[in-house]
Amino acid sequence: MSKRGCADGFTIIEVAVALFLISLLFGSIFIPLQSQVDSRNVTLTERRLAIAREALIGYAVARGFFPCPADEASAGQEAAGADHASGFCTAFHGFLPAATLGLQGADAQGFGVDAWAGSSNRLRYAVTDQSVGPGANTRAFTRANGMRTAGIAALGNPALSLMHVCASAKGNVAGTSCGSAETTVSTTPVVIWSVGPNAASGGAGADEAQNPNPNGGSRDRIFVMHSRSNAAGNEFDDILTWVPMTHLVRAMLAAGHLP
Repeated sequence: MSKRGCADGFTIIEVAVALFLISLLFGSIFIPLQSQVDSRNVTLTERRLAIAREALIGYAVARGFFPCPADEASAGQEAAGADHASGFCTAFHGFLPAATLGLQGADAQGFGVDAWAGSSNRLRYAVTDQSVGPGANTRAFTRANGMRTAGIAALGNPALSLMHVCASAKGNVAGTSCGSAETTVSTTPVVIWSVGPNAASGGAGADEAQNPNPNGGSRDRIFVMHSRSNAAGNEFDDILTWVPMTHLVRAMLAAGHLP
């Protein structure tokens, strides 16, 4: 090659070095951008869950009971067959009834979704079917006047055992309590959650398997929430919130639903 050819062009080594530097630059830009998008989605999902929680409390204040979950066929409304005279729901775990609550941010079928908005990313909702208070006050939280019948003392009892949110699935007593795992809350009647960015797979870990997801999950009163993990076989990216009993009692008392 002539001296002029070397001066006017690039050698293969020079091109390879340039491409390597460009790939490093692209990687250094892309990874922070992806992290920012992920962080934004988490924040937006937490906001949607908080709005849903307050909407559920508002619904209970207006009617004296919580709605039943939606199902695949209900277009974001309570599933067919709900009977609030008896508190009966066809299922007590399902999708957030976003259309019933009048919430924005629904998908084309009327279901509330998290910020990832995939076909598997509908917000989930569970309401307890536990009896609370005197007599046969079954399904106290979905029955008309069920919370009034239960009364403030029973609802405010710190030993009340409703939905349990645990720090881990390890050590749980199936369907009963967190067992040896740390208990975050055990007196909430309602849990709302997002299955996070891995919604399509549902994750492979025991912790995510405690929260119903597109792969199934445990449909009992035990849920798990902790910080996110990408550990192989123990992934966790679910985002949960719940209705604090003290918040609910105050709201129901102010609305005259509790004596």
